Amino acid sequence: MADTIKVTPGGTDEAHPEVFDSRAMPPQPTEKKPGQLSEEMIKKFFDDGFVIVEDFFDKKDMDACREAVNELVEQLAQKLYKAGKIKDLYKDLGFFERLIKIEADFPGANIILHKYGKLPAAFKALWTNERLLDVVEQLIGPNIAGHPVWNLRTKTPQNEATTVPWHQDVGYLDNNSYTVLQPTAWIPLLDANEFNGCMELMNKGHRSGKVGTHQCCHGGTWYVMLEEQEMKDKLAIDVEKDRVLCRVPYGGMLLLNNMIPHRSLPNVSSQIRWSLDLRWQDPALPNGFYNMKECVLMRTADNPDLQVDWDKFEGIDRHPLQKEAVADMNDVIPKAESEDFDTTIQGPWMKKWDIVHVNQHVSKLDQNQDYATWHGHKA
Repeated sequence: MADTIKVTPGGTDEAHPEVFDSRAMPPQPTEKKPGQLSEEMIKKFFDDGFVIVEDFFDKKDMDACREAVNELVEQLAQKLYKAGKIKDLYKDLGFFERLIKIEADFPGANIILHKYGKLPAAFKALWTNERLLDVVEQLIGPNIAGHPVWNLRTKTPQNEATTVPWHQDVGYLDNNSYTVLQPTAWIPLLDANEFNGCMELMNKGHRSGKVGTHQCCHGGTWYVMLEEQEMKDKLAIDVEKDRVLCRVPYGGMLLLNNMIPHRSLPNVSSQIRWSLDLRWQDPALPNGFYNMKECVLMRTADNPDLQVDWDKFEGIDRHPLQKEAVADMNDVIPKAESEDFDTTIQGPWMKKWDIVHVNQHVSKLDQNQDYATWHGHKA
């Protein structure tokens, strides 16, 4: 797989604002379908790059996602306990606390869970929720596919690995994504606020249509980062006046585009902040994920009641492919004790940007190495 993936540098002076602003807004229906947003809210999404939608999901659907998370944590606990990695199963603890104790015994347990590649039935139901797809139709039109990159965020308190720095989502994808609108729904599984690590973004930070120069890796993580000075200089953002704190209640969501700079704040509460990232795009357009995995078709104009082929979608686990895509960096990628207990994450985005900080995800570098080779010239 790595030999077939061409990774080009992420930096570019190209700009495509028309893809992300009101010029890309599809014609809105004269009669709203159930759940669809007002035209003012849709316009806000395009003009500001985001919109917060409160009280959108049915409580039973959200509670089903919580129960699915509990089942995932149970599976993880059993695997770690049987391998002697944790001292206890911590069955007496619940949704907001159990992973904290597991993480204390086996640091990086939350990363193993983050890499889990199978969608529980409750996650699938939420992603293809009819009312939600009706909203997505307002953003990209009637042909809708789920993007290969979805995430369960396991934000345990005071954990650097779950505190995502400033970035644009396109910073993780190949350059084909720079001209494709890929809306994301960030869905917290609790009331998200500044204490448990809600999102913060730069209002209208997408309006230039440009991609800022990112760097890798942030602190002890696999994340790329976008410096505030770069946002000022290249994206014409006032980093003090334009920042918006996005508190989202349980049952609500934050809709944002893939060009707007955003980050998650540290979780300084005593509980886990669980959340989901779900993304969509027009299936006729490139998904920007390095040809590793196709989108999953969810709806078309001709077949709005399409049966989703989850087996094909889940038949490809993107995390091993991400690691394989950087196989030519084996001199700097750490060897895992076991794939089952690998607490590192790698991916081709590491070849797009300068490596300015080395950690366990990008292991020891020869300090004399030519960094130009990190931008895909070997691939």
